[in-house]
Amino acid sequence: MNMPVTEEQVQTLAFYLWEQDGSPDGRAQDYLEKALRQLGVADTTVAA
Repeated sequence: MNMPVTEEQVQTLAFYLWEQDGSPDGRAQDYLEKALRQLGVADTTVAA
């Protein structure tokens, strides 16, 4: 059973990945996309 992924979960993972990479400036969208890929979802399936 696939549970919907919340926006908060995506943002939390993106922040974690960003911190792990040394917090590079201007890369927020890159990390949001990376988090979505790692969670196995398209951004249209993220629950608010």
